[in-house]
Amino acid sequence: MAETRAQSNRRIRQEALREQLSNQQHVQQYIDTYTKIQELDIHDEKFTNELNKLKVANEQRLKIIDKYLPSEKPVEISGDPDSPLNASIKVVYE
Repeated sequence: MAETRAQSNRRIRQEALREQLSNQQHVQQYIDTYTKIQELDIHDEKFTNELNKLKVANEQRLKIIDKYLPSEKPVEISGDPDSPLNASIKVVYE
């Protein structure tokens, strides 16, 4: 099935948003923060405060990314055993 204009526009906007988020390096910041969490000294009196601060920062980064670019989740479709579903898939190689 051909892509509609609305679908095409949505795909273009999503690609542009992915590029913008990539340029803002949210993933790299997430990795850097994760590394900082691993390097925290559990015997330090500021451990809990630092850990909470870093965890909140990473949670917020993930929420921002997921809000604008939600994860593509698989959808399972099941039919009635007496009247099974028939499906066809069109594969396009570019």
